[in-house]
Amino acid sequence: MSPDAPGPRAAAAHPGRRVRVLLIDDSVVIRRMLSDSLALDPEIEVVGTAANGALGLDKIESLEPDVVVLDIEMPVLDGLGTLRELRRRNRRVPVIMFSTLTERGARATIEALANGASDYVTKPANVGSVAESREAIRTELLPRIHALGAPRTLLHRSSVSPGRAGGLNPAAPIRLAPAPAVTQQPKMLLIGSSTGGPEALGRLLPTLPAGLPVPVLIAQHMPPVFTTMLAERLNRLSALTVREASAGDVLAPGTVYLAPGDFHLEVRAESKLRLTAGLSSAPPENFCRPSVDVLFRSAVQALGGALLAVMLTGMGTDGREGSRLLVSAGGQVIAQDQATSVVWGMPGAVTNAGLASEVLPLDAISAAVVRRLGRPAGSPSRLAPDPGAVVSAL
Repeated sequence: MSPDAPGPRAAAAHPGRRVRVLLIDDSVVIRRMLSDSLALDPEIEVVGTAANGALGLDKIESLEPDVVVLDIEMPVLDGLGTLRELRRRNRRVPVIMFSTLTERGARATIEALANGASDYVTKPANVGSVAESREAIRTELLPRIHALGAPRTLLHRSSVSPGRAGGLNPAAPIRLAPAPAVTQQPKMLLIGSSTGGPEALGRLLPTLPAGLPVPVLIAQHMPPVFTTMLAERLNRLSALTVREASAGDVLAPGTVYLAPGDFHLEVRAESKLRLTAGLSSAPPENFCRPSVDVLFRSAVQALGGALLAVMLTGMGTDGREGSRLLVSAGGQVIAQDQATSVVWGMPGAVTNAGLASEVLPLDAISAAVVRRLGRPAGSPSRLAPDPGAVVSAL
C-alpha cells in the first residue's frame, strides 16, 4: 500500500514545464522499467540515467534535474555515499531513494532520509508481471515526483488528492482555529507525518524533555520493517522511550508509540484510568495504513478534547478530518509551516481548513508543545539543541 496515495499524479508541475528526472540504478532492467513507466506521464521527462553514484553525480552537475531517483545498493559509489557527497556539495535537488523492502534496505533508507533524502519508494515485490511492476512504480513514484519536482511556491498543491488539480493558495492569510471555549489540559500528544516525516521526527523528538507528562502516539506513513528501524533510531536519539506500538500496550507518560507499518494505530479506553494501544487491519483511509485520521478519531473517542496534536510535513490530506473532530471536541492542533516542510500537504490541509491553533517552523514546535503540556519540575530540558547536530546524529 502506498504510504501516501495512489493515482497518476499528486499534482501537475508548473503548466508547460515538465519535471526533469535523473535515474541512478545499477540494474539496466530497473532503469528501463523506470524510464518506460515515467515516460507515460506527459509532465515528466527522464533526462538521463546512470549505473552508479559516481556517474550519477557527474550527470547531476551537467543535467541539473529537478528530481533524482537513487538506488541504494550500487557498485563504485552506493546510494548513501552519493547522497552524502551531493549534500556536501550543497546541492539541494530532491532525492527519492529506491529501496528494497528488507531489513537491510529499511536501515539504509532510514539513514538516507536522515542524511537529506526527501522521500523513498520501495521496489516492487511479489508482483506477477512486468505490467504490474510498472504500475506499482507509477503509483508510488509519480505523486512524489510531481510534489517534489514542483517549484517551491507550488508545493502547496500536493495537499490535494492525487489526480486532482488545484490546491491551496500560499498567499492567502492563515486562518487559525478559534480558541476552545473551555481549555482542557491535554492528556495525550498525537503526531501525524508522511513525506519528510522521518527527518522531522528526528529533529522534534530529541528536543522533547524526558518525563513528558503524557504518552505520545505517532502515525507516520511507512511500510512494515521501516517503522521498526525508525523507532529504534528515534529511541537512540531521544530522552523519551520510543517504541513501535504493540496491541495492548498500556499507554504510559513519557513513552512514544509509533504505528507499525500496515496497521492503523488506535487509542482504546479500557477504563477512565487505563488507555491501551490497539492495532487494526481495517481498510486504508486516505489510501494510508497507518492513517492519521484513524489515530486522531480514536483518540477523540477515548479522551474527548483533552488532546494536543502536531501535524508535520507530508503529502496528501490525511489527518485533516481527524483534526476537525479533535478541534470540535476542544482539542488543539499545531501545524508545521510551509517553509520548513518538505511537502506542505498534510499540515497545509489542516491550516487552510482553519483547524490549526498555531503554524510554526519545525524547530519551534517543541517549545510550543511543552508550553501546552507543561514540563514536570526537575525533568531535563532538551528544548534547544543544534538541529544540525540532531540530523547528523541520525
